[in-house]
Amino acid sequence: MAAPVPPGAPRQQPPTGPPPNFQQNPNALADNFQNMNLNRPPSSNTRQPPFGQPPPFSSSAPASQRPGPFPPGAVPRPASGPPTPTLPPNMAPGRPSGAPFGQPPPFGSRPPPPGAFPSSMPPSAGSPPYGAPPPGARPSPVNMMPSGAPSGFISNGPPAPTFQGGQRFAPPGSSQQQAPMGAPPAMGPPGRAPPQAGAMHPFMGSPGAGASQVPPPSGMNQVAPTFGGPPQAMSGSVVSPYAPQMSSQPGVPPMPGSMPPPRMYGMPPPMQNQMTAISPVIGQTGGTQPGASKIDPNQIPRPIPSSSVILHDTRQGNQANPPPPATSDYIVRDTGNCSPRYMRCTINQIPCTADLLTTSGMQLALLVQPLALPHPSEEPIQIVDFGEGGPVRCSRCKGYINPFMKFIDQGRRFICNLCGFTDETPRDYHCNLGPDGRRRDADERPELCRGTVEFVATKEYMVREPMPAVYFFLIDVSMNAIQTGATAAACSSINQVIADLPEGPRTMVGIATFDSTIHFYNLKRVLQQPQMLIVPDVQDVYTPLQTDVIVPVSECRQHLELLLESIPTMFENTRTSESAFGAAIKAAFLAMKSTGGKLMVFQSVLPSIGLGALAAREAEGRSNISAGDKEAHKLLQPADKTLKDMAVEFAEYQVCVDVFITTKTYVDIASISVIPKVTGGQVYYYHPFSVVLDSVKLYNDLRWNVSRPQGFEAVMRVRCSQGIQVQEYHGNFCKRIPTDVDLPGIDCDKAIMVTLKHDDKLQDGAECAFQCALLYTTVYGERRIRVTTLSLPCTSNLSNLFRMADLDTQFVCFLKQAAREIPITPPLHVREQVTNFCINILLSYRKFCATVSSSGQLILPEALKLLPLYTLALIKSAGLRIEGKIDDRSFWINYVSSVSTPSAIPLVYPRMIAVHDLDTQEVNGSIVPAPLPLSSEHVSDEGIYLLENGQDCLIYVGNSVNPDILQQSLGVPSADQGGAEFNLQQYDNPLSKKLNEVINEIRRQRCSFLRLRLCRKGEQSGMAFFSYLIEDKVPTGGLSYVEFLVHIHRQIQMKMSS
Repeated sequence: MAAPVPPGAPRQQPPTGPPPNFQQNPNALADNFQNMNLNRPPSSNTRQPPFGQPPPFSSSAPASQRPGPFPPGAVPRPASGPPTPTLPPNMAPGRPSGAPFGQPPPFGSRPPPPGAFPSSMPPSAGSPPYGAPPPGARPSPVNMMPSGAPSGFISNGPPAPTFQGGQRFAPPGSSQQQAPMGAPPAMGPPGRAPPQAGAMHPFMGSPGAGASQVPPPSGMNQVAPTFGGPPQAMSGSVVSPYAPQMSSQPGVPPMPGSMPPPRMYGMPPPMQNQMTAISPVIGQTGGTQPGASKIDPNQIPRPIPSSSVILHDTRQGNQANPPPPATSDYIVRDTGNCSPRYMRCTINQIPCTADLLTTSGMQLALLVQPLALPHPSEEPIQIVDFGEGGPVRCSRCKGYINPFMKFIDQGRRFICNLCGFTDETPRDYHCNLGPDGRRRDADERPELCRGTVEFVATKEYMVREPMPAVYFFLIDVSMNAIQTGATAAACSSINQVIADLPEGPRTMVGIATFDSTIHFYNLKRVLQQPQMLIVPDVQDVYTPLQTDVIVPVSECRQHLELLLESIPTMFENTRTSESAFGAAIKAAFLAMKSTGGKLMVFQSVLPSIGLGALAAREAEGRSNISAGDKEAHKLLQPADKTLKDMAVEFAEYQVCVDVFITTKTYVDIASISVIPKVTGGQVYYYHPFSVVLDSVKLYNDLRWNVSRPQGFEAVMRVRCSQGIQVQEYHGNFCKRIPTDVDLPGIDCDKAIMVTLKHDDKLQDGAECAFQCALLYTTVYGERRIRVTTLSLPCTSNLSNLFRMADLDTQFVCFLKQAAREIPITPPLHVREQVTNFCINILLSYRKFCATVSSSGQLILPEALKLLPLYTLALIKSAGLRIEGKIDDRSFWINYVSSVSTPSAIPLVYPRMIAVHDLDTQEVNGSIVPAPLPLSSEHVSDEGIYLLENGQDCLIYVGNSVNPDILQQSLGVPSADQGGAEFNLQQYDNPLSKKLNEVINEIRRQRCSFLRLRLCRKGEQSGMAFFSYLIEDKVPTGGLSYVEFLVHIHRQIQMKMSS
């Protein structure tokens, strides 16, 4: 009989239907996240584009003309509209807008770099062409370009995993004007021939055997790398900015006995192992050898820039394809396994036994991001409607039908790949099997050939009618909030984002304010103006009206605008300094209790009165906490259980809370953040709040919050094959039963970690499956089930575990676990745990897998060679800095709880670039130049440097900077004259234009506005900048990167000899 065909073979005519969270406005994406004001406060009359982007194309329909929902399979046609306005200063041209999230591809996506695909590769029929971003594109993740093979390293350990089917692309060259954007064509039969395999290139150095370097096709749009690679010739190598690559020394011959340069994705794996050996600096006893030079900082592993795009098939040859690094730029073709954007495993081969996993020192876990944004060139997730019967499921474990369920007995029965139970195939779902043993219609049914699919939920999945989209805004009007401008900034931001709320009669809105009392507003249309209703009791709160406090946005838009413009004036003379935060959110919850929805709270001071009042705790005002204070970490715990109990009640009634903290003082984030964490929300932290700097960031954050792809009243469960079970969930959610997590709100930026454990032995060579099912309601009231399935091979070979380890996922999972430990464990103990985690993994590899016998070398597995660097970065991160402010550390802990992998890596390992010579740097087609090592050796007093971590953007000005360069780039004649409240402008010179272009690109990549902070040597701001240079030795006792590698090696030697 013929060999089985992989479940991801192309299908012919997939069913089509309206995508989830469908928005009727083809201009919605440009109106939501991307069209954000750049470097300027928001205007009340004209909304500026985001991140330096132009307003929507003239073909986009205005928001007020949104039609009703399109029928299943219908394609929206762009309407005519006003011409594109002229761009204001500091706006980067050329970013088109388009269809909103929800139109194909669903949930919006990042734009690919121009020319991500050669013109010779035909797109699938009916799908957006490769290389052309569809409407509603999200910034691409950051990439770096690798260089040649480093000297001083031996590569003979487990080979890095092959990435089969990865189409390679030549480095940037000529570019062509991007094709005009419009609504994407309807999805036709995706049964297209796969693109021709691109030329193979090695990870580092010259092309491997049989590989040829292919010049870029003439006229194709070239990939614009986010990090410019080194100036030497590079052949389109594909590596994450944080992938296990190292710097190189050109012209230095390899060490004797070293392997050839590492292979690229798709090359056959060599027979021997690949690893990295750092030598010869450490003696047998762990001390430096006499006469030996110190470790060359240029030869130690560091992230290497990359500028190419990876084309990744999730399965090939009926085998799972290891995913590319999480922080690389890749395009996925779902051929049976889900996209790694939605679910990744820490190890891409599952150990057969718990003992084998323990021996490796690694952890087995999943990172699940069920609503993650896809790349614009990827096919949209298919919507499948089984009618009243609902999706086919296993009758024992309730797993959903997926490509790995095996049909037998001529299709009359099927075997569940999760629990092994044999079920009868529903009569209306029966189909005969072909000669290969597969159903004849497998390629035509998305649920049988795709790893991610979305089912239309039936009535049995609903305990009530799907909830409407409710948005309730709660604004602090205490004296501090009024005087700092926080109230006015909040009102202005809300007033502008009202237009970005989903259109339709089901979208409802409410507003309340609070100080020592709570003020509701009757927004009923029949009233001439909004009517204030005061709730004075902040101990036993209530809602003054059961109706008219929350009303359809279409009926109260004028009242809303009038009210939001009036609130700052109404309270401008207030002398009330108290804040009834707890009572206010309780009262707002009572108003939303019958429907559920999103509650957005703007808070400026410590809650001091009423329900859930907090007192200023010990050491709250101190910026430094002595290392001898063993109880200091307890200040990172909630003060009491009052707010936690309230949050559990909120989650039960599907109310998700986001808190925007605009403050200059301590507000006890450790206690306040419990509410967003339990309800699936988020904390936004603006400290110290500046109305000049933070108004535009507040507006952009709020706008993305309400307009990004999201769902309500969600429930999520992860199922595993026999032999593996879920141990614990980590993230922002409420958990009332062991198997499920409740998510009153879930969005595209939230990730959930799922730790796993063995409960039985797995069979070597078999496959282990994981399935995540998310039941949720779209913003348009559609109940959906998103099912994500991943099937990985099992192994009893320890070397395979190290070869197939996923560095980014492995580290981020441990980062999340460390963040959970920080509030309950002294920081010195957490640092020790973090270090031991790294040591145990490297010890296991050295002890059981390494082939180099010299004890004077530190041996690093190829796939995990950056683990020591990331471990050191975590030890020096904000969450583990003993001298850090309590609120800063609490915010870091809360942020890490739900952060995704692409955002977590730069949080601990930021990016630094030189600004003073931006106009002369060779960037190989990339807007953002190659990053510098995070060491003060690369920071000169004559230079200007930019450092960003996805949250903040610091610009460091040296004391001896050329005044002309300073004037051209920042608009100040000297470093001393740049104020603390720095607002970047664009000036008419090449350096200023390039700097603005770089910052705009970084903001697009990070999907965050990134407030700019000016830093100077000798000031507190300069100390903050240098604290991010994690390769430096810290005066308080932190090791440098080289010293940390020496320490790691000594510990391994001691354990090996004991």
